[in-house]
Amino acid sequence: MEQAKPLGVGDMVPDFEINTYDPTTKNFGKFSLEQQKADGKWSILFFYPADFTFV
Repeated sequence: MEQAKPLGVGDMVPDFEINTYDPTTKNFGKFSLEQQKADGKWSILFFYPADFTFV
């Protein structure tokens, strides 16, 4: 497996798919960046260190 390189501000994000949970509908699903781009939708990716830590 190839080692992933860190991304910087303004870098293109590689396509990925993750499992999601929507608390409003109480359903699980999937999020695909490739599908978002194909649908012409914008995405904002936000990362934080962990729950209950100072951000």
